[in-house]
Amino acid sequence: MRIAYIINSMEGGGAQSPLPRIVEALEKAGAEVRVFALLRRNGLALPRLLAKGVVPVVREGSETDHFRALAWIIDQSRAWGADALWTSLTRATLLGQIAAKRLNIPVVSWQHNAYLKPWNERLLRWRATAADLWVADSAQVAELTRERLGVSNENLITWPIFAADPEVHQAAEWQPGQRLEIGSLGRLHPAKGYDLLIDALALLDQRGFRPSFPLRISIGGIGAEEAALKARARTVSVDIEFAGFIENPTEFLARQHLYVQPSRREGFCIAAHEAMQAGLPVVAAETGEMPYTINSRDVGLTFPVGDVTELAQALEDVLSRPERLAAIGQNARDRVLEKFSQERFDAVAAKIVGRLSVLVAS
Repeated sequence: MRIAYIINSMEGGGAQSPLPRIVEALEKAGAEVRVFALLRRNGLALPRLLAKGVVPVVREGSETDHFRALAWIIDQSRAWGADALWTSLTRATLLGQIAAKRLNIPVVSWQHNAYLKPWNERLLRWRATAADLWVADSAQVAELTRERLGVSNENLITWPIFAADPEVHQAAEWQPGQRLEIGSLGRLHPAKGYDLLIDALALLDQRGFRPSFPLRISIGGIGAEEAALKARARTVSVDIEFAGFIENPTEFLARQHLYVQPSRREGFCIAAHEAMQAGLPVVAAETGEMPYTINSRDVGLTFPVGDVTELAQALEDVLSRPERLAAIGQNARDRVLEKFSQERFDAVAAKIVGRLSVLVAS
């Protein structure tokens, strides 16, 4: 069975980073998968995909040439002999569902985010029955997909898009007298909440919180908000290093002692889970999968979405006892290794391929 996996673009980010493992798991279950991207954009996802043996077919076009993009999906899928389509993100999903209907083949569609733009939500609700199967990337997204799109339980499978790797490079334990490294990974976009992090750090300073050790806060990512975030940090005298796009997140995480995810909205949030996999304690907003994984203070700390005061308090709590960071990080690692094992990841992939095989046969 051939699955044409349709994605919006080759932009570096969360939707593209798990692709190699997704493709591997689907192929392990007996499918043949080829990735098709509607746009290149910055192309930062390509090197990582190619290094893992995933060679996508990338269309040259624009963000708004929807009819041409639809025709391209149909032509590429037909030429390759696709038996089914799998779509990821809103544009690829809406166009992929139309293409699947015209090709008379089944379609599987991801839901990745705990938030949808109002117009996108209306479109997807209208098209909710167009997918033969919906796949949610986290428990919260599954719950919201049932509520806001009206998708039934029988047409919805939850597949967390993360398989923990016990061999990944671990973060070193912080030592007294050492600079404490705080990191985060994400697009410089309002959804990621880095303005909230800046405000929380400024609030700590206003309160007079002064750790007895030096700190460095590094954000790995690029985006349209970079200039505004830098200006905001300067205005409130918060020192943050904007490290740009991180080609090797594993190495970046291994250099940290604490990870912060201040997002306003997320789906699964791979970066936070990769941080826990690396043995880092995480301070995270209660959105997406994060509050389900960080289920006690022994694993990490969470705070209400958008609450600067609570974020500042969480940071003060962990930074007041830096000697506890390594133990919390180890608990976090144990948690993700158990909750998101490769075996569980592969089992869900096999279940989906089994469902899809029945649809193809019928």
